[in-house]
Amino acid sequence: MLMFCPICANVLVIEEGPKCYRFACNTCPYVHNVTRKITDRKYPKLKEVDDVLGGAAAWENVDSTSETCPKCSHNRAFFMQIQTRSADEPMTTFYKCCNMQCSHQWRD
Repeated sequence: MLMFCPICANVLVIEEGPKCYRFACNTCPYVHNVTRKITDRKYPKLKEVDDVLGGAAAWENVDSTSETCPKCSHNRAFFMQIQTRSADEPMTTFYKCCNMQCSHQWRD
């Protein structure tokens, strides 16, 4: 958790004071003693893989190939290739099952 100085707006550092820990500013004399346990947890919403790849619209104009779905064994799948790593690494191929009841997604 970051705390900021109310006087100069710099980040406060934690230091051990004479009786307790405290937040102190490195640029001005501001000090705030910590008298209770301070916790603050934030859990960010994890993005779906489909959202990262552009959502449902990303699959509108893609080609299909003969690839077997690992979930339903359908013999066709839509595919697209995206450069997910550095340029000297190969592109990642993403697949989506052509069977509309399945629509399983995987990558190669």
